[in-house]
Amino acid sequence: MSALKLAIIIGSVRDGRFGPVVADWFAAQVDDRFDVDVIDLAEFDLPAELPAVPPAMDPDPARPSGMVALSDRLAVADAYVVLTPEYNRSYPSALKTAIDWHFTQWDRKTIGFVGYSGGTGGVLAIEHLRQVFNELNAHTVRDYVSFPRYYLLFDEDGRLREPEGFEAAAKVMLDQLFWWATALAGARSAAASA
Repeated sequence: MSALKLAIIIGSVRDGRFGPVVADWFAAQVDDRFDVDVIDLAEFDLPAELPAVPPAMDPDPARPSGMVALSDRLAVADAYVVLTPEYNRSYPSALKTAIDWHFTQWDRKTIGFVGYSGGTGGVLAIEHLRQVFNELNAHTVRDYVSFPRYYLLFDEDGRLREPEGFEAAAKVMLDQLFWWATALAGARSAAASA
């Protein structure tokens, strides 16, 4: 069996953001069951205006030219890991925009989360994202990775000071992602050939 395609999505576009450090760390945890594509939302045009018709009614709307590559990369993924900070007890607006411009890309696929913030470690943002992705017919895995007070956990070179517990959490989540992504890819394939 060939490796599954895993898209790691950096959900923050804020100046000085910590997301790329977390993405580098997480990508290094991924084993050869997955081909990794790190998607940085800061590299794409994410307009505040959404299409006139909801994606549930028109699943492939005309997208701004600066978003086409994002849509293509999301479409080929078998699974996703969304990296999110927590802003005001939720997730960034750029991430919501990227989610809302897409529909079929999430449909019947699996999603994991890595959160980072002050005291909560992004857990409140993750819980909001679970509701959104479940509405889009995606399966969110139970376990996640959380970095409370991330600025104390990583050193100046972007390395975790005490990595063992976080590495173990990443492995559990990746095992769940692999199981669900494999099952859902098989089910999508069977449905397409029926």
